[in-house]
Amino acid sequence: MSAPTRTVRDATFDVLRRHGLTTIFANPGSTEVAFLTDLPDDVDFVLALHEGSVVGIATGWATAMDRPALVNLHTTAGLGNAVGALATARVNRVPLVVIVGQQDRRHLALQPFLAGDLEGLAGRYPVWVTTPARPQDVPGAVARAWHEARDGRGPALVIVPSDDWAAPADDTPVPAPVVLHRASAVEPAAVDALAGLLVGAVSPALVVGADADDPATWAALVALAERLQCPVWQESFAARAGFPQDHPQFAGHLPAGRGRLRQALAGHDVVLVVGAPVFRQYPFEPGPLVEDGTTVALVTDDVEDAHHSPVDLAVVAGPAPVCRLLAERVPQRPPATTRSERPAPPLPPQEGEPLRAAHVMAALAERLRPETVVVEETPSSRPDLHRLLPARRPLGFLSAAMGGLGFAMPAAIGVRMARPDGPVVAVVGDGSSLYGIQSLWSAAHYGCGVLFVVLANGRYAVMDRLAEQHGGGKAPWPAFEEVSVHGLALALGCPARRVDTYDDLVEALDAVVPTLADRREPLLLEVAVTPELTFQP
Repeated sequence: MSAPTRTVRDATFDVLRRHGLTTIFANPGSTEVAFLTDLPDDVDFVLALHEGSVVGIATGWATAMDRPALVNLHTTAGLGNAVGALATARVNRVPLVVIVGQQDRRHLALQPFLAGDLEGLAGRYPVWVTTPARPQDVPGAVARAWHEARDGRGPALVIVPSDDWAAPADDTPVPAPVVLHRASAVEPAAVDALAGLLVGAVSPALVVGADADDPATWAALVALAERLQCPVWQESFAARAGFPQDHPQFAGHLPAGRGRLRQALAGHDVVLVVGAPVFRQYPFEPGPLVEDGTTVALVTDDVEDAHHSPVDLAVVAGPAPVCRLLAERVPQRPPATTRSERPAPPLPPQEGEPLRAAHVMAALAERLRPETVVVEETPSSRPDLHRLLPARRPLGFLSAAMGGLGFAMPAAIGVRMARPDGPVVAVVGDGSSLYGIQSLWSAAHYGCGVLFVVLANGRYAVMDRLAEQHGGGKAPWPAFEEVSVHGLALALGCPARRVDTYDDLVEALDAVVPTLADRREPLLLEVAVTPELTFQP
């Protein structure tokens, strides 16, 4: 009796094992049935009920694991539904290997039902896209996608027709799972130039970004900041924190308008930006980014940031080794005469005073352990979160750098899946929650003990404030106070409750926060808060 024919599917699973891609995040469709049914025992399947949640969970998982995650999407509909989440993964610089199903190769020329024009559907957000020329090229394409996703730090797509999986495999070599040598040396001349700027500066400042969010870079930046005795700012709209935000030299988050940005950096003759673009803005304002006489230098390991940042000097290298060398080179400065002071948290609301987002952030700050991962998606309350809930450990803060909604809920689930014994809290606006509400089913089904704190004001408060600032009259969109987020959570199998008073909030947090490291059941708290009267990005 002859041995069973080895298929493309068999060969692909071998490639997935070699690259550590043994968890599939997916919402299945008919063009993926041949790939997904009867999975090997060593391959796990994670279901989410919408493709945005699929990619969001995988993004959180890959972020926490610091390696690529495997996503499977269903032809045009699945990829189309996921484009926004893929854009977030790209801007957050998170590696994803994405296998996209396609109709049977044998009649694609006839454009059958479910056939898709897939290669351009996600635009330029994927770092790499391919449709293998032959079924036998699928395993090699998946292996290359792992390399492309890791090195390009974004989603890499492989489009696979449904009949390819059953085709006989051949012995075509595939890329190795490990690159044995990658250049890590820092160019001495670059360090000399940066050190010269800092040594000669009268009043230097540091700006840090998401690409500085790892223990080695934090340690190097703390050493450099303490040598320079300078303020350290966080880039605006960062996906992650680049410096311990409870450090005395942490100055806060840079504003996203040019006028206030110039004011924040006024008086600094040298600004060194580490792991961030220069400088992310939100509303357009005329004028320069910094005042005349301010030299801006950039250290980044992202070539794209180096190309589009208007700086006097850009060094493309690992932030940690560069900052470590700079800390050794610059002389110790005397202690600063002034230090950045954290604003005092608000007092608990008095009887009859409405509950505000700031009260919720302060209550969380009093209770959360330093190692808690806080995943944020609350646009109108983000300044309060930044002000009152500092990131105290690497990966202490996670957000969507792209700005699109629907990230926080699924990303928090993915982080918790990757770190099953680490506390994870998602702080989400009620409007934002509705873009990823289906992910709560996955949290409940897979036992992810995330605390979801939904700030419910029954409207798109940030849009209301922006409309008022624009001066164009009354906004046409209505409030949606009828929506019960905790009711939707319960319908999806996720434990939830409504919180209407400060006393109820404190009672709920005191009960759940001590359990966050060990709990295997999610909890959603829908906290009724009054809409904020002002918003300043």
